[in-house]
Amino acid sequence: MKLLDNLSLAWRTVKANKLRTGITVAIIAFGIMALVGIITAIEAMNSSLRDSFSTMGANAFSIRYKERRMFGGGDRGANVTKSNTKSGRRDKKSNTGKIITYHQAQQFKEKFDYPGSVSIGLNGPRSMVVNYENKKTNPTVSVNGGDENYLQLNGYEIAYGRNFNKKDVESGQDICIIGKDVASKLFGSKTERAIDKVIRVGGNKYRVIGVTKEKGSSAFLQADNVIFSTYTNVRQRYANKNQSYLLAIMVADVNQLEAAIGEAEGAFRVVRGLKSDDDNNFYIDRSDSIAETFIKLLGTISLAAAAIGFITLIGAAIGLMNIMLVAVSERTKEVGLIKALGGKRGSIRAQFLFESTLISLLGACIGILLGVIIGNLVGSLMDTPFFIPWGIISIGIIICSAVGLIAGIYPAMKAAKLDPIVALRYE
Repeated sequence: MKLLDNLSLAWRTVKANKLRTGITVAIIAFGIMALVGIITAIEAMNSSLRDSFSTMGANAFSIRYKERRMFGGGDRGANVTKSNTKSGRRDKKSNTGKIITYHQAQQFKEKFDYPGSVSIGLNGPRSMVVNYENKKTNPTVSVNGGDENYLQLNGYEIAYGRNFNKKDVESGQDICIIGKDVASKLFGSKTERAIDKVIRVGGNKYRVIGVTKEKGSSAFLQADNVIFSTYTNVRQRYANKNQSYLLAIMVADVNQLEAAIGEAEGAFRVVRGLKSDDDNNFYIDRSDSIAETFIKLLGTISLAAAAIGFITLIGAAIGLMNIMLVAVSERTKEVGLIKALGGKRGSIRAQFLFESTLISLLGACIGILLGVIIGNLVGSLMDTPFFIPWGIISIGIIICSAVGLIAGIYPAMKAAKLDPIVALRYE
């Protein structure tokens, strides 16, 4: 029998046994759907994470008074950053937990003379309502304080109006720059109308001097639903005594990053009044440290998805083998007739292997399609971009082909070894 004849006969046989084929296809499709769906959602989240957290670029870093926490509040949760100490030893308990004060932040900015930009930041309230005339936002607007370098170091650009200048920072006057979402909510599509308007943030009035370009939202950050004022203003209006300032540094060339980190560490040790034998009581974060750590955590979920898919495919392979063995028994007379008419063992083996592989690939196609759809539906709930995991799709097709071949080998060999006389007499 020719190859095309074998394929045609295999396809007709698969179509003729709809219930049996459907059950096996469903089992295989479920395994591939779980694998592709979870991987699709995770890859979409990975992309969103990189966009959300890697805003400062590879040539930037920040200084914090304690390790950043991934989950929970306060001092609980998983660490995602590591301290940078010259000695490499753990920080002394008596030396940690000290916030970066207003004066320390200013001193560091003055002392750091390595080529680059330094920004001082201060977080304000996270759930504010912003009003303009009869329009208002939802109580989800964040208020952040910064200096003239803050927007640049956090990946924002001015669409209309102007940025803060040193005079604005020193005076602490009630001016602000608003994010694209806030501007759209209050001023409609013509967001440039916001310039020089007076808005109310909570109980405080601010004059708008700028509107940022759209940065894009993600599953983890609403980057455009924000209002910026100077850190001196946020300090006066919202900050408490125990709140720490944020320091961010950006250099012109990524090759200068390590040297800049060393210079920043040395300068800040002086600002903090540390002795030569004291461990650091602050932490240095690279700009993408959170994203990289979160992505590693999502990687464990990928492994779990692979395990689920693998276990399901093992079950599918066993089920497919049993179904093919039943098919051999049902078609014993047919095999005997083919052999009596001169059919070769290889042709009979190929026919059953083709049937097994076709069933497996049908399951793979359905599972991949459902997996991509479900994965992107989950991702869309968290505003992640549409993603097609071509790599895992290719791997899934290869794995399913292998499952079909492995599951069909024993039944195919059993069919090929049948004695034609015994097979023709089989009841």
